[in-house]
Amino acid sequence: MAATLIDGKAFAGKVRGQVAEHVARLKEEHGITPGLAVVLVGEDPASQVYVRSKGKQTVEVGMNSYEHKLEADTPEADLLALIDQLNNDPAVNGILVQLPLPKHMNEELVINSIAPEKDVDGFHISNVGLLGTGQKSMVPCTPLGCLMMLRDHHGSLSGMDAVVIGRSNIVGKPMAQLLLGDSCTVTIAHSRTKDLPDVVRRADIVVAAVGRPEMVPGDWIKEGATVIDVGINRIERDGKNVLVGDVDFASAAERAGAITPVPGGVGPMTIACLLANTVTACCRAHNLAEPEGLTA
Repeated sequence: MAATLIDGKAFAGKVRGQVAEHVARLKEEHGITPGLAVVLVGEDPASQVYVRSKGKQTVEVGMNSYEHKLEADTPEADLLALIDQLNNDPAVNGILVQLPLPKHMNEELVINSIAPEKDVDGFHISNVGLLGTGQKSMVPCTPLGCLMMLRDHHGSLSGMDAVVIGRSNIVGKPMAQLLLGDSCTVTIAHSRTKDLPDVVRRADIVVAAVGRPEMVPGDWIKEGATVIDVGINRIERDGKNVLVGDVDFASAAERAGAITPVPGGVGPMTIACLLANTVTACCRAHNLAEPEGLTA
């Protein structure tokens, strides 16, 4: 039986709709408009496209968008001064510095200069610590999107056996923390894991986030398991450039109960969750009720 397709594009549209409704209520009932500031340093083409998309979607849900573009040779001190200015601007609820940064800048220093309560990427060391200890934090957007889709598909995740393939600070580690928070039994697997196929075969939930094209074949997947493929890899196939995930979709879909496609799965959820995090940050700043269903 073919797997159910988890349509991330449609789900992201639903999340943006919820965000727009909450923004409208904030405006009508409290006279507040959430604001997201995005900082881009340099001319990286992929980053430019991503920043434009973020700005467009921010405005579409009724929030204020503040874009700051700096030259690639901007001194690190100037970037830190801009972040300090945004930290102290009450109109700005979320701050995102687009990565990667030019090599002369210290990414950790820059990320940790953002006020934790405005760190809508969830990368600040304080938010990492809060998430790891089960406290209220800003949660990284991609893992949050994965969690939302899993909850929507399964309802309760309690007691499920989950394997996260990949141990990055951006996806793998926070994903594992979120699944633990929903009472899953969690294994973090990676390139050094012994008997990786057997580890994956035990899982009710597989989250693949390793950045290796089609690394996970279908025969690693337990019958009926839910597969969340975070990978976005560009490869050449039949003379064309195509996007594929970390999972071999065709073979995995024959065994899985549900699976995300690439593209159109996890990807669209990342910006949707960025918008959700900005609304959450705004509500927390004003001691207002947080939007239901948009947080971890």
